[in-house]
Amino acid sequence: MTTSDVPQTGMASVQKAFALLDVVARDPRGATAKDISAELAIPLPTVYRLLQTLVASEHVVHLRDEKRYGLGYKVHALDASLRQQVGTPATVKRAVQELHAAADAAAYFAVHRGDAIVVAHVVDSPHRPRIDPMDFGFTDAAHATAFGKILLSGMDDDEVADYLDRHGMPALTDRTLTTTEVLGQELALVRAEGIAVEREEFVPGASCMAAPVVDAAGRTLGSVAVSLRPADFERRRRALAPVLRDAADRVGRALRAAGGCPSGPSAG
Repeated sequence: MTTSDVPQTGMASVQKAFALLDVVARDPRGATAKDISAELAIPLPTVYRLLQTLVASEHVVHLRDEKRYGLGYKVHALDASLRQQVGTPATVKRAVQELHAAADAAAYFAVHRGDAIVVAHVVDSPHRPRIDPMDFGFTDAAHATAFGKILLSGMDDDEVADYLDRHGMPALTDRTLTTTEVLGQELALVRAEGIAVEREEFVPGASCMAAPVVDAAGRTLGSVAVSLRPADFERRRRALAPVLRDAADRVGRALRAAGGCPSGPSAG
């Protein structure tokens, strides 16, 4: 084996281990080794070797009575560390709470970490529930969410193309934008207006609007957003835009006063 082969082999093992964790996490009961092997098309001996390593590191536990494997307690520690790193200052939480009240809508604050989105704080109510599964840590579907369109609008054309090559544009609903041409037109509007909108593109029955949160140099640190049922959204969309822009400005000022976004500036 040459030196150049070592990192490639190691990287493949890491990718398989993360994929294995995803399979174990999907079912509340955990998963059997055979389930994992079938799901990932990985030979059973390889699955057992990966499981042995992950059990030893406490990222996976062996549920012997059920003959299954579940998430280990180290995963909780990772979650706690992520929450600390993406910690939301009290002043930002207050601004999101005020956005929820002023907009009469579920309100969100997300930070941009490189080319990923992390939902850091959500305020909702039984009358105005959050979009499921948009909770802390949600990072997916940039092409289909208002958060994501803000993130992508801060990239140049080559960066957007690279992002979409890596993440794809899966159709999550019958209204999801699935072509680069249409998405490109949408991102041009986002750049021009400073507001991103999605209408039932992520989940049916919910529409969302987002505005960028910027630092003193104008770099996008994250975004704030609101979501409503589609009929309410269309009726109130024009009135929501200035409320959202004001909230984004207040969150930006709060972050600057607190020393900046915990995750650091985004690629945008």
